[in-house]
Amino acid sequence: MVRTRRGAGRIGCLVMLLIVTAIGYFGINIGEAYFNFYRYQDRMKSEARFAEHSTDAAMKMRIAAFADSLGLPEPANKVVVRRGQHEIFIYANYIVHIELPGHVREFHFNPSATGTF
Repeated sequence: MVRTRRGAGRIGCLVMLLIVTAIGYFGINIGEAYFNFYRYQDRMKSEARFAEHSTDAAMKMRIAAFADSLGLPEPANKVVVRRGQHEIFIYANYIVHIELPGHVREFHFNPSATGTF
């Protein structure tokens, strides 16, 4: 007895593999942008935690250097530091452009950190 196969299983597998690959390819860029945002915000939180022992200019310089090492856009280097009597607020704003199928999407990031001393 001879069985015939239609081949639909193989084509379905290839289509699914193509879809997963496309999602992974474009998801990597988006994931990298968010991963860099969280690393940048974590650096801000570190600086806010030890703000009592550092000047505003030194904190801005270290955070801007870290943003540059991550390859973030130029506006990420413009860090704002506000001090109160016993608190500090650090923030920045920047936009990352990511190419998706058919268009370029802008992702707005607003990392910030607060601390007390």
